Amino acid sequence: MKLQVSHSPHVRDKATTASIMRDVIIALLPATFAGWYYFGIRAMIITFVSIAACVGFEYICRRVMKRNNTISDLSAVVTGLLLAMNLPVSIPLYMVIVGAAFAIVVVKQMFGGLGNNFVNPAIAARIFMVIAYPKAMTSWTIRTGSWLSLRSVAAVSSATPLTMIHTSDAPSMWDLFIGNKAGCIGEVCILALLIGALYLILRHVIRPWIPLAFIGTFFVLSFFFGHNNVFNFTGDLATLTGWSDLFYESCYMICSGGLVLGAFFMATDYVTSPLTTKGKLLFGMGCGILTFLIRYYGNMAEGVSFSIILMNILTPHIDDWTMGKPFGEVKENVKA
Repeated sequence: MKLQVSHSPHVRDKATTASIMRDVIIALLPATFAGWYYFGIRAMIITFVSIAACVGFEYICRRVMKRNNTISDLSAVVTGLLLAMNLPVSIPLYMVIVGAAFAIVVVKQMFGGLGNNFVNPAIAARIFMVIAYPKAMTSWTIRTGSWLSLRSVAAVSSATPLTMIHTSDAPSMWDLFIGNKAGCIGEVCILALLIGALYLILRHVIRPWIPLAFIGTFFVLSFFFGHNNVFNFTGDLATLTGWSDLFYESCYMICSGGLVLGAFFMATDYVTSPLTTKGKLLFGMGCGILTFLIRYYGNMAEGVSFSIILMNILTPHIDDWTMGKPFGEVKENVKA
C-alpha cells in the first residue's frame, strides 16, 4: 500500500462559492417578494438597479485591476440584493448606484475581492448611505393606491415600528410578523425572513449559533433592562398579564427594524464572522449587546448594521481567542 502525502485541505466538499451564493439568493426570495408586494413596483426597480449596479461595478473593477472576473460566483448579486433589502423604497435611484459602488469597489475589491473584505459590503454601504444621505435613508413610506404606480409609494410617510411602540398608531404584532408596516424593503416581513432562514439551515449553508445568540441576547437584555422592564415595571409582576406585557415588548422590538434580517443573512457572512462555534456564540452575543445599547440608549432607533460591522472588526481577535491549539504543537522555550 502506498501512502500519499499532500497539502491540506484533506476533506473536500462539493459546495462551491456559486452554489452557496445561489442558496442565499433563494433564501432571500420570500422576503424580496414580500417587499415587492407591500411596496409596489418601485421596490422591484430598486432591487434590480442595486443588483445590476453591483454586478456592473464588479465586472468593471476586475477588468481595470486586471484580475480574473468573478461575477459568475454570484457574490455581487447577493451584495446587490442585500443592499436593496436594507433600503427604504422612497430612496432616489442614483443613491442606490452610489451605495452599490461603495460596497463593491471600496469595501470589496479594494481589499482584494471576495474573501479579503474584513466587513460585510452590504452593511458597510448601508452605513455609508445613512451618513451621506441621512434624510433619504430615514424617510419611511408605505404604499397607497395602485401597485404599478411609481408615485403612490411616497404618498404616505410613516415612522418605523421602532419609534411607534408606545403610541396608539403602533402596528400589531401580527402586522409586524406578516410585513404590513413601514420599513426597509426586505426587513418588514418576519415570516418570509424565517422561511428563508430555515432553508439556509436545512441546506447547511449557515449554522444557527450566531442568529440564536444575537436574538437571544437582545431579548434577555430588552426583557430585563429595556424601557419597560422588571425593575421599573408599574404593573403586577405576580400576574400573567404583567409578565406577558414584558414578553410582548421584547418580541415587538425583535420583530421591528432589521434585527431578523441582520441576524440570519448578514451576521452569518462566512468571510466576516468567526470560524469556531464558541466564536460564533461570542460574535452573536456581542451583536445583541451592541444592538440593545444603540436602540435603547443611543441616538438612533436602529442599531443592527452598526453592531454587526463593529463585531466584523473584532472577528480576527475572536478567532485568535477561540481557535484550538494545533495537534502536536510545541511551545517555544523562551529563556529569561
